[in-house]
Amino acid sequence: MTDPCGEARARRSEVKREAIVEAALRVFLHEGYTRASVDAIAADAGVSKRTIYNHFSDKRELFVTIVERSSADLAADHARIAERHLADAEDARTALIAFGDEWLSPNGRRPDHGALIRLLIAEAAHFPDAARVWTARGPGLSLRTLAEHLRGMADRGLLTLEPGEEDEAAGHYMALVRSPVNNRAFFGALPLPEEEVRAVVRSGVDAFLRIHAAAVPHR
Repeated sequence: MTDPCGEARARRSEVKREAIVEAALRVFLHEGYTRASVDAIAADAGVSKRTIYNHFSDKRELFVTIVERSSADLAADHARIAERHLADAEDARTALIAFGDEWLSPNGRRPDHGALIRLLIAEAAHFPDAARVWTARGPGLSLRTLAEHLRGMADRGLLTLEPGEEDEAAGHYMALVRSPVNNRAFFGALPLPEEEVRAVVRSGVDAFLRIHAAAVPHR
């Protein structure tokens, strides 16, 4: 037998938790972690401090939760982009360029996430747990998704990869395509012109294919 009152309370609790998380992200990005106060987060969310502590043990747990959610959301975006361009690819270069172009375009990036990662980098020494969450839930998930698609492309004869080499190949792609853009843009703080991003993608893909392109059969 269902409990309508209990279900309603659970929904209200979830709505408040969501409001707290969204408010905390705004306050952290505006004030930085150290200056952000639970009072300010409560005021932004329209809840009491006690309500925040009913959901989170402290400000640190709230920060880690935000990093985890933001990283997972971005990884899910990247998975959809990879599925769109790599799952049924017929030409490796065309597909890998299209994937990189969208992955590094405004549609494939979340401005708030870039700002959050810049904050995390500044605070990483004090938040090794948050840094590990970001690595596992963000780049880690994206890396595994890309590796799976590269394995599929190799199985279809579009790339040359030994069994088990797909993880290393995904790391090569990230290092050659994503990392130069992130480094030059300081994780979105200084957005690069579109033509510069596109040039990096093409240069990186061509370098990647010099390592992993499918062998051309001799005639």
